[in-house]
Amino acid sequence: MVQAQVVIVTGASQGIGRGIAEAYIAKGAQVVLADVNEKLGKEISEQLVGSLFIKTDVRKESDIKKLMKETVKQFGRIDIVINNAGKSEFKNLFELSLDEWDDVINTNLRSVFLCSREAAVYMRKQESGGSIVNIASTRAIMSESNSEAYAASKGGIVAITHALATSLAEHRITVNAISPGWIETTAYNDLRDIDHEQHLSKRVGKPSDIAKACLYLTDPQNDFVTGINLVVDGGMTRKMIYEH
Repeated sequence: MVQAQVVIVTGASQGIGRGIAEAYIAKGAQVVLADVNEKLGKEISEQLVGSLFIKTDVRKESDIKKLMKETVKQFGRIDIVINNAGKSEFKNLFELSLDEWDDVINTNLRSVFLCSREAAVYMRKQESGGSIVNIASTRAIMSESNSEAYAASKGGIVAITHALATSLAEHRITVNAISPGWIETTAYNDLRDIDHEQHLSKRVGKPSDIAKACLYLTDPQNDFVTGINLVVDGGMTRKMIYEH
C-alpha cells in the first residue's frame, strides 16, 4: 500500500492556499493547514476531509518549529511544504513605516527561510527526501508604484529558492518557486471582459492554476526539476505593452 503524502500548506485558510490544499486532498494526501486565523482555519479543516489545522504565525520561529513537530507527531513524516503565507502593504514609499516593511518581509520572506529549514530537518532523514514550493509573484520581476516591501519580499523568495535548492540537493529535497500573476480568489464572475482579454490566455487565473503547478513540481517523478521559478500568469509578463 502506497503511503499518502503528508503536505503542509501555510496560509491555507483562504485564496490560493485553500485552493492548493483542496488539490492535494483530492489526490489523497494528508494536508496540514497552517494559518494564523484560528477561527477560519478550523472551519476550513472541518470542510476538507483529510486535513488537520495547526494555528501558525509564520513570523514566529517557535510557531514554525511547533508546526513541523506536530505534523511529524501526527503523521510520522513531512513530504511536501508549500510556503504560501503572505501579505501585502501597498503604501506610498514616503509613508511606509519600518514596522510595516518588517512585517511584510517577515511574513513573506523570512517565513520561507524558517519553514524550509525546519521542514528539511525532518525531510533529510527520509529516504525519499521531500519537496518545497515557495509562492513568489510576478511582482518579483515587474512593478507598480508603492509596492517596495512586497516586491522585495517576492524577489527574495525567488532568490532563496535556488539557494535552498543547492543547499538541500544532497538531502534529496527539491525546492522550486511559483510566481503567480493575476489570480482572482473572490469574485471571479464579476470580472470584466477586458480583465480576461488582456491576458494571452484570454482569462484571469484561478487558485486551481497554482495548485496544478504545485502538483507538478512536487510529483516524485519530477525530481529533475529543482531551483526554478515557474511563472503562471496567463502570459502577461511576456507581453510588450504600448499605449496606442
